[in-house]
Amino acid sequence: MFGTDTFLAGYGRVANPYDFYSVRLVFAGAEKVKDETRRVWMDKFGLRILEGYGATETAPVLAVNTPMHFQAGSVGRLLPGIEHRLETVPGIDQGGKLWVRGPNVMLGYLRVENPGRLQPPADGWYDTGDVVEMDETGFVRIVGRVKRFAKVAGEMVSLGKVESEVTALWPDFLHAVVALPDERKGEQLVLLSQCPDATREAIGTRFRSLGLSELLVPKLVVKVAQVPLLGSGKTDYTAVRQLAEAALTRPNMT
Repeated sequence: MFGTDTFLAGYGRVANPYDFYSVRLVFAGAEKVKDETRRVWMDKFGLRILEGYGATETAPVLAVNTPMHFQAGSVGRLLPGIEHRLETVPGIDQGGKLWVRGPNVMLGYLRVENPGRLQPPADGWYDTGDVVEMDETGFVRIVGRVKRFAKVAGEMVSLGKVESEVTALWPDFLHAVVALPDERKGEQLVLLSQCPDATREAIGTRFRSLGLSELLVPKLVVKVAQVPLLGSGKTDYTAVRQLAEAALTRPNMT
């Protein structure tokens, strides 16, 4: 079985334990698997979610956990035959941007400004745009998309980290964070949450208890009936950003 965390979490909430009695392997990708989703599947169905990672340009798998080689919270090890390098990203101390090269990497892009001409990756290296960490045994952990970092008051802030901690606070609801321009601090964080009890104060209290910087606390919390999703189940950040921009123009927001 293959799925995203969004769908797997939904199955975990409503499915009967007998529904998946014949399933042997469950693979997840496209978005980070939450600890709560992993716990529910083990406790309710007796199944371990094998998280993986890849991109359309890499046909598509780069790394995956297996029954024999598994580390919770990681996306497994890179597949055989894939070369990699980590590039330092200014302002981000944790991990580096992942570049890969191998037989599964695409031949190139066809771009509208140069029709009919294939633009291959330079020297075969594909820039994933993801910041990752690799441990001494080769397991890969995703820190976040380069584009999913914001610069708040001169500090780089991981939007994925904020989402992860908010989800840990209210695990039964969907949440999404985007960064919007801020005149004083460069950028500001806006949280869309389906949790009716979500507030900046509650988030701030939790983050302080964890020793996290106040810069990670969203400046604005917008409560919505539904966080926009794509057909794949991934968060539709374009639609989230539009809702966040609209919310900034309205008074009396949380």
